[in-house]
Parts: sequence; C-alpha cells; structure tokens
Amino acid sequence: MVSSVINFLSFLTLASNLLVGAVLLSWGRSKKFLQKKGVLISFAVSLLATVGSLFLSEVAKFTPCLLCWYQRILMYPLVIILGVALFKKTRDVAYYVLPLSVVGAIIAAYHYYLQINPQALAPCSAVGVSASCTGRPFTHFGYITIPWMAFSAFVVISLSMFSILCSSRRLSGRGSRFYQKRLLSSFFGFCHLLLGFYLEIGNWNLEFWLRRD
Repeated sequence: MVSSVINFLSFLTLASNLLVGAVLLSWGRSKKFLQKKGVLISFAVSLLATVGSLFLSEVAKFTPCLLCWYQRILMYPLVIILGVALFKKTRDVAYYVLPLSVVGAIIAAYHYYLQINPQALAPCSAVGVSASCTGRPFTHFGYITIPWMAFSAFVVISLSMFSILCSSRRLSGRGSRFYQKRLLSSFFGFCHLLLGFYLEIGNWNLEFWLRRD
C-alpha cells in the first residue's frame, strides 16, 4: 500500500511538472483558465499535499526533518484559507496565499538542493534537531523526492494565485500599469529562476544516471 501511494504521488508530481511547463509556454491562454479555476486547483493541490505529507509521516513512518516542518507550516494553513475562499467565492485570497506559497517553494527548493548536494550544509541531525535534511527515503523518475513534491505543489499554487492577482481590480486599472509591470517582471524573474533550477536538476539527473551505469 505504501509503495503504491508513493508511486501515485510521484506520478502526480511528474504530471504537475509537465503541466507547469505547458502553462509557462502558453501563458496567455493558461492564465484565463487559472483565473477561473485557480482557487479550486490550489485548494485541491494543498489538500493533496497535506494528506500526502501526513501519510508519509504517520503511515509510511518517514520522520520529518526540520525543513519538512517549515514546509508543513506554510502548506497546512492553505487548506483552510483556500477552502474558506472557495466556499465564500472570494478572489482576494491571492494576497494571503501567494506569500506563503512563494516562501514555501523557496524552502522546498533549498531542501532539495541539500539532498542533491549533501556537502552544502550539515544535515539537521548533526545538531540534534531532527532527521537528516539530506536523507532521501525514495527517488522516483530519477529526480522526484519528498521536497520536490512539496516544491511542485507550491509552484502550482503560486502560478494559480498569480493569475488571479493579475485579474484583480487593483491591478486592472490604467493607473496601476506601473505595478502590473513590476509584478510581471517579478513573476518572469521567478520563472527564469524556476527554469534554471529545472535545467540544473536535469544536469544532475544525467550525471546521476551516468555514474550509476
């Protein structure tokens, strides 16, 4: 059962990575869809990520490390926030969710970096805090680990919230073009960083399989 659930979560992560790439390549069309369904998508992703993390710790018995707890702190409240927003049909939720999801993505990316570069920083267990932050209970498709799952979930939520933010009235008036440009430049800067991170992971994955052979 545990292996089947992990395989399912890994497949969903892989699918989300491919969808994120497709969204970025066709942002004009994808933005309109995310503006309509962004809250629902984000709620579903945050709920699945929360249930999945609890399954991995309580059923699969994988001990969460310090960075895992930081990511949980940022992910778990999103279920309630987005659930209420979905029920109340409010769109201002993006202002509250986006900061949490972006910070969560950064922490998850850093956690993943520690996994593929264990020498970058001493693991959490070295200072007696928790399980090792560099430990990898599993690796699927050559690159998917628990932090990468969290990173993928935070990225999907961030993209959804950003699309909703672009459609808000505060950013749709003529006098707010300056803020629109700043927001767009920040967003594409984040996308550039994300693309670079994907490419770095691809290089590491290639080196991993070459060393394995």
